[in-house]
Amino acid sequence: MSNKKILVCDDDEGILDMVSFILEDSGYDVIPERNSMNVYNLIVKERPDLLLLDLWMPVLSGDQVLKVLKSNPETSGLPVIVVSASTEGAKIAHDAGASDFLAKPFDIEQLVNRVQHMLAS
Repeated sequence: MSNKKILVCDDDEGILDMVSFILEDSGYDVIPERNSMNVYNLIVKERPDLLLLDLWMPVLSGDQVLKVLKSNPETSGLPVIVVSASTEGAKIAHDAGASDFLAKPFDIEQLVNRVQHMLAS
């Protein structure tokens, strides 16, 4: 069985490192990315099984990234879990087409469970 690939995009390096470590520790291949402008090209190149996307990022916000992905037939089927500390985050993520939403701060078990659930379906 090949490892599932997860693209993680968060402009906060501490969170990016922590999430990458947790997911790699759980047996996933992780592609960490701080710049949301690179997400689309990385998806086309790497073909991840899941995208973990922070909502509030400089230049291109998570919901903007998501709208671009959902509007393109090549990337519209990619499951996306949006992560945000925003109280409006769940609604924004849902409206933009996210598969799931995880509020920050989240606990490690919650993150791994959501990811496993998303990749099992």
